[in-house]
Amino acid sequence: MSRLSDAFAKDHPALVTFVTAGDPTPDATGAILDALVAGGADVIELGMPFTDPMADGPAIQAANIRSLAAGTRTADIVSIATAFRARHPDVPLVLMGYANPMLRRGADWFAEAAAQAGVDGVICVDIPPEEDDALGPALRSKGIDPIRLATPTTDAARLPQVLDGASGFLYYVSVAGITGLQQAAQGSIDHAVARLKAATDLPIAVGFGVRTPAQAAAIGAVADGVVVGSAIVEIVAQHGADAPDAVRTYVQSLSEALASARKVNR
Repeated sequence: MSRLSDAFAKDHPALVTFVTAGDPTPDATGAILDALVAGGADVIELGMPFTDPMADGPAIQAANIRSLAAGTRTADIVSIATAFRARHPDVPLVLMGYANPMLRRGADWFAEAAAQAGVDGVICVDIPPEEDDALGPALRSKGIDPIRLATPTTDAARLPQVLDGASGFLYYVSVAGITGLQQAAQGSIDHAVARLKAATDLPIAVGFGVRTPAQAAAIGAVADGVVVGSAIVEIVAQHGADAPDAVRTYVQSLSEALASARKVNR
């Protein structure tokens, strides 16, 4: 069993939380990550800032700008991850971002650095599965899960390509578009999760637009995990270095909602 598989084997849907590394500063990120764990997050996604985050909405775009303005570099992200792993040996950590920062020094270098830092999985937003001939193999060689994305436009012909070589969990992006602006209708999420579960044994985590405990619980009733990002990033933007307390309180409200949302199909 891996840390990720353990997180999805609990008797409640996994709460997957996202923040951008280096927002508001590299030094402040550790306390925010600790607040996510204290609030009950089961999996941590740590965003790698990039100058052109095309899949992200205004909140995460702004977080990327703040992080880069604070001087965050890949070496800082590796240090943040390494320190997190030392403090939280059992909590899964996933890096999420774009190909350019991940491949700047080569796929092998990045995979080795991530492995040494104790990273469990990597989500690369802008490498299509059929072009993943460098990063995916490098990650797998180091025991790191390449986590893939499925969307409402991922049809039956496309899905096998998405699943080929994927591990850890499948991240279902519930709306076509950028992060944080809207949530898909629950009925469409129910249908999509059922379709994905028929095609793979990987846990299905659903994200994009999830903000309230009620929304999280409704998704958790059918999915293996619920991803919350923009709402947390907005709290960080509002509170800056003083964000940990507010982050912990918010994440705890989500965690408590999911604790009572044990899935009937587990």
